[in-house]
Order: sequence, then C-alpha cells, then structure tokens
Amino acid sequence: MSFKVAFIGAGSIGFTRGLLRDLLAVPEFHDIQVAFTDINQHNLDMVTELCQRDIHENGLAITIQATTERRAALKDAKYVLCTIRVGGLEAFTTDVDIPLKYGVDQCVGDTLCAGGIMYGQRGIWEMLRICQDIREVASPDVLLLNYANPMAMLTWACNTYGNVRTIGLCHGVQHGHQQIADVYGLSKKEVDIICAGINHQTWYIEARHEGKDLTEGLLEAFENHAEFARTEKVRIDMLRRFGYYSTESNGHLSEYVPWYRKRASEIHEWIDMGSWINGETGGYLRVCTEGRSWFETDFPNWMKDPAIVYAAEKRSEEHGSYIIEGLETGRVYRGHFNLINNGVISNLPDDAVIEAPGYVDRNGIAMPLVGDLPLGPAAVCNVSISVQRLAVEAAVHGNDKLLRQAFMMDPLVGAVCNPKEIWQMVDEMLVAQEAWLPQYGKAIAESKERLAAGNLVPTRQNEGAARLKVKTVKEMQQDRDAANKNAGEADKGKDRAIVNT
Repeated sequence: MSFKVAFIGAGSIGFTRGLLRDLLAVPEFHDIQVAFTDINQHNLDMVTELCQRDIHENGLAITIQATTERRAALKDAKYVLCTIRVGGLEAFTTDVDIPLKYGVDQCVGDTLCAGGIMYGQRGIWEMLRICQDIREVASPDVLLLNYANPMAMLTWACNTYGNVRTIGLCHGVQHGHQQIADVYGLSKKEVDIICAGINHQTWYIEARHEGKDLTEGLLEAFENHAEFARTEKVRIDMLRRFGYYSTESNGHLSEYVPWYRKRASEIHEWIDMGSWINGETGGYLRVCTEGRSWFETDFPNWMKDPAIVYAAEKRSEEHGSYIIEGLETGRVYRGHFNLINNGVISNLPDDAVIEAPGYVDRNGIAMPLVGDLPLGPAAVCNVSISVQRLAVEAAVHGNDKLLRQAFMMDPLVGAVCNPKEIWQMVDEMLVAQEAWLPQYGKAIAESKERLAAGNLVPTRQNEGAARLKVKTVKEMQQDRDAANKNAGEADKGKDRAIVNT
C-alpha cells in the first residue's frame, strides 16, 4: 500500500529518525511516500541525509522529499506528524528566565506554568497556520498526529479552531506503567492498567495483575523502591495524598501544582539532581541547549555509526506508527490518546482535551467511556483545564486579558506571585517574545509603554534553587555515550524541531 506521511519540524534528528523507523518496520509500509519539512535548512539536510542512509541500508527504495516549503511537503499527505517548537531555544530561554525573576522556578516549562502558557501562545498561532495549509493541500481524510507541547492546548486549538482532525500523542503513560510493574517486580505485560486524565496529569485509576488490584499497595511499593523513593518524591507524595499515581515525571509534575516549588528553600526536599527530569531548575532548557551543540559537533559520527534496523523488535513505544498501522491494516492497537473529551471522562469538561485509553483499527479511533475520575484527581485536572482553556482562547484571539487570567489561575504562578507581579511578568514575556506573537501586536505595544514608564514591581536576579551549568562541547566530548544520551532526551522533547513565524 502507498500513502504519504509528512513530518513537520523534521529537523529533530533522533525523534524524526525514530518515528520513521517505527513506520518502516511495518512490512506493508515499505513503499509509502515520506516528506520532511523544517524551516532550518541545515537541520533538515542532516536529518534527511541520515534517514536516507538508513532507508538505503534497509534495502528500501523510498526517496525522502525534503523541503523548507511546508505546503509542498503537505500536498496530498494522508498523515501529518508534527514535532515543532516555535521560537526554539531563544524563546524557550525567556520561558524559564523571566519567571525566575518573579520567583517562579520551573524544571521544564512546556505544558503549564508560565513557560507552558507562553509556549502555547507561540505554538497555537503557528499550528492554526499549519492547519490552514493542511485543509488546503493535504488529503481530504488527513489525520494530524501532534507530538508538540503543550500537548493539550495545541490539540485543543487544532480540533476546535483549526478544523483538522487531530490526535495528541505522548509516551508518559507507557513510562509510568513500566514503573508500576517495576515496584512490584513484574514485567510490564503482566500489569493491566486504565489511565485517564489530561496529558501530563493522567492517573492510573486501575492497575491489576492476574485480576488482583495493585493500587491499594502502590504507595508502600513506591516508598520501598530503592530508586523511585529518591527520584519520584513529588509523584509519591501526590499518590499519598490523592490515592493514585500520576503519569508525568517528578520535575514536570512539581511545576503543575502549587505545593512543591513555591518556596526556594524547600525545592531540594522534593527533587533529585541525578537527572534533570527529577526537578532541576531549567533542566530541560539545559539539556536542549547542550543537545543542540552536541548534534552540531557529533553529527559526522552519526553517519559513521551503523544504520538503524527497520524491524518489529526495534520499534519504540511511541503511538504514532501503531495508529497508522491500525487504520491502514486493520490490526487492533490499544494506546492512550489525547482527544476532545465529549463525555469520555464524565466529570471533566466536554470541550477539554483528555488523555484516556483508545482503540484503533480500520474503522477508526474509538475511545471507550471511562466515567468519573476519583474526585481528587478530577479536581487537580479541572484546575489545569481552566488554565488551558484561558490560554487557548487567548492565543487564538490575541486577547492579553485572557492570557493574564491564565497566569493568575495557574497553580504555581498563583502560589508564588501577587496580581501586580503577574501583570508585569506577562508584560515582560510578551515583549521578549514579540517575534513569535503576531496576534498580540496592540498588547505588546501597550506592554512596552508600561515597562518604559517605570514604577515597576521589584524583581530579583535569580539563578534558581537547583540550576546546573550548561556543559561546553569540550566537556561533553569527554563522555560521548553520556552526551548522546543527553542529546536524545533533548531531542525527544522536540527541541530540534524549531519553527518561527
């Protein structure tokens, strides 16, 4: 069978290469059409060269269509995989550094909190332009598979305002599933789960082994695990107080709620510095910065390394290829997907993007009814959904009043800042990110006037409670394996997929 798959933001070396490997491991897909597009010609050339080498070494005749013209890549595409980061590292730096001046200490800043909200403002504007191109030139039955963060906000905007059928994809559920199996000394396939909520705040409301409920003893199992008791302190405390384990990493989760990063003096109590993802201040920005430098330096060695093998046993757990396989071949696939709720989770709003179990086959994507989440987890999700709704509406309409209200309602921002500080922080972030926020022209002009007028709320030079120095290329060269691992973590976060307006 033959159909076209387009990758937007294809300059993500490891992520694009891995997703393509997953697709081409399906025997029926050995003659599909593949298009890569990215605004960065250099990154696009590197990825195309590497992936084309892999294709050739695996004996396939596919020739990648690589272009910086997005509409050319999207023309007649049946599936579109999106991995963009609008503004790249330049904008990402302001997502982390400006809030720090006001005491908002983030580990990641790509889903909620100040950084995630602004990331959404940049991303939604560009995603709606992408949706317009998709509607105009792609296949009429096109499916957009969105890997870009903030997952819920972007998927919400594409479905509601972009008029493109969009499914959001993340690997957080799979990782937490493995952890639950690990604390019980079981293999992952031995543990059955139902996980539901919103992206990055999805809850394992059921976990069973041979029909036996595992949730009752889960807190004790995590507390007694030698590694997780040290690295997952926030997740374990949320499990202790809400009764259910949450999908996302310690560092991510710590910035979505108001309790663990509100006081700089307490942050180290809840994090582990062994890995950025456990809570390091600006940790994801650091690994993305190091990863970009490392890719530039080490790419020639990637071409010397053996080609990756397109085989079933080499496929990752990323949902994308399995969804396409199910739709095209009829093979049934079960995963956890991000879609508009429409009653799947009955005590979350119908208009919100939820993450819940789904099934895929030739008939399409079906989301079974979950029913009510437990009241505590539902309350946590509903707070975040209010922030997401405000942020989506703000981005679509360029409404800075709604944007400021999103900041006010954000749990961590609200725990740390008063209203005057929040208003001034938003002014600073709008001005700093002007290049990627064309919908906010009038608001940015007014923000500039207020900042220039003086009489500002005092801020402080703040390096963060747990920030590490960015390594130089020379330092990374001392351990290539560690540098490659670090760069892979950055790449999975889509940092290499840089898109500007």
